[in-house]
Formats: sequence, C-alpha cells, structure tokens
Amino acid sequence: MHRRHLLAAAGALALPAIPRAQGATPGSPSGFDHPLRIIVPNAPGGTSDILARLIATPLGQAAGQPVVVENRAGAGGNIGADLVSKSPPDGHTLLLLDVSVLATNPFLFARLPYDVEKDLATVSMLIYAPYILAASKTLPVADAAGLAAYAKANPGKLNFANSGAGTLSHLVAVALASAWGSEATHVPYRGGAPALLAVASGEADLTMAGATQSMPYVAQGQMRGIAVSGPHRLAALPDLPTYAELGWPQANAGTWQGVLVQGQTPPEQVARLEAMLRAAMQEPAVRSRIAELGAEVKTEGAAAFRSQLRADTATLGRIIREHDIRLDQ
Repeated sequence: MHRRHLLAAAGALALPAIPRAQGATPGSPSGFDHPLRIIVPNAPGGTSDILARLIATPLGQAAGQPVVVENRAGAGGNIGADLVSKSPPDGHTLLLLDVSVLATNPFLFARLPYDVEKDLATVSMLIYAPYILAASKTLPVADAAGLAAYAKANPGKLNFANSGAGTLSHLVAVALASAWGSEATHVPYRGGAPALLAVASGEADLTMAGATQSMPYVAQGQMRGIAVSGPHRLAALPDLPTYAELGWPQANAGTWQGVLVQGQTPPEQVARLEAMLRAAMQEPAVRSRIAELGAEVKTEGAAAFRSQLRADTATLGRIIREHDIRLDQ
C-alpha cells in the first residue's frame, strides 16, 4: 500500500462525537481556546504520522477545537521535540512520537537543545506495535533461517534500511546481525516510510518498522515478511515467527507511541489531555483500525509513560555504548 493510501485510510474514519473534557470551556485559561497542534517529528507516512491523523478528529471533538497535524522531521526527531519544548505551556501543542527517539537522543547528540526530563511532560502512551522484519523480494531468502544463513555466509553484503542512524530500527538491526554472526550495512532514511519504500522498490535489502506502517506492504506482497517482535504472532500474518521463537535478541522491541507536551504545562491540563486521549483511543473505529494495523492500544497514563521512557533510556543507552553507535554510521 502506498503512503497516500495509508493516510487516506487513516483520515477516512467516521467517528462519533466525544464529549468535551470535563471543566474545559473554549474561553477558559485552563481549557482549550484555540486550535491544537500535533507535532510529528518524522516524515509523513510513518507510524507516528498515521496515528496522529487517526486521533486528530476525536481529539478535536473532545477539545472543541480543530486539530492540525504538522510534520517537523529532521535532526533525529530533535527539531519537532525542541519545538514542543519551547511552545507555550498550555497543552495546545502536542508531541507525538516513538518513545525510543527520546530514549536514544541523549546518547547520540553531544548536546540537546532541550532536557527530556524538565522540558517535556509525559501525557499518555497510545499504542504498542511490534516490529516486522521484512526483506526485498529480490533477496534470495524465503524465511528467517534462510536469512540468518545468508547473512552469515555473506558478511557485510546485506544492507538494512532504517529510519535514521541511532533509531531503534537501527539498534535492533545491529543486535540481529551480531546474533547471526555477521555484519550489515546500515542505510539511514528520513523516517520509516522512506525506508519501507526503499525495500519495496528493491533499493535496499531489509528493514524493520512498526506493524502499523509495514503490515500493508507485507500483506500485499510488496516485500517478504520474515519475523515479528513482540509477545505473539500477528493474527493477520500468522506464518511469521516471533523473535522469541527464533531465539533472536530484542524480542520485545517495537514502537511505543506516546504524547508529550511542554514541561511546565499545568498538571490539571496534562490530566485533561490524558483523559481526552484515553477516550479517543477507546473509540471502536480507532481501536478497530489500530488492531488492523497490528498494534495494541496502551493508555496507562503519564506516570507509566515516564517510567517506560526512563527504562528504555537505560536499555537503549547500553546498546549504543556496547556497539559504539554513532550518528555517522
């Protein structure tokens, strides 16, 4: 499925009205009195972008205001994150991204223009989607065993298209190649969608991306699915084994998508946004579409989100140090 079809599918949902958040009135200083912006620090067509456009309508209904999705890609997600960190602390500017971006950037950049702990307040996780490892149809491998054998017999010959140097799709690929007893060339793109297109066109050999964006390519035969991370096989692709079944590392890797706002946003406004997002994610049409895309709704609140972010920061920082990952790789 091409990028424009994914976006059209996300935007075409007809969603029932959601009541405004309790206590929020258009003219209230603590309410929502002008349009909301969802900043996606990635190129259009990726998981964050798809999800932002999927929730824009129900979120806007809850806030009583229009919601605009803005793609601010670049600098490993730092351009978009910095924009939100310096936005007014009123809850009208939201950052929606894969949590791994915030977990890895402190180890990849000598100096960040924002402090993840102080300048960004967690609001809520939204979804978890496992990674699908997929191969170009031009690659002479049919399954996971064949891929591992080919990689070991051809060290350095394979290339991995990833969503950017130092991203989780890069780090997990490094760990996989090491487990296969091989090495692979890593080719960074400006987001998961361009990386997927590279594999679908035969420009690159392999890629890993959240099921929300990669499943259509595999289901429609544009690339060959090899394996999936996460606790279980995907219902839509039951023949793909899990990393755990194969004994591969980073078995629970995947895309955790969440929303943050400016760090000084009042707690009551953060709580209001959290409730609105939870309600939006419970809409049957939203849940159904997310399930179709191989993801699970995860709305466990701001505190759980912060704990997840801190745990991922520790885990991914260790991988970066152990493999000496740098942005120029």
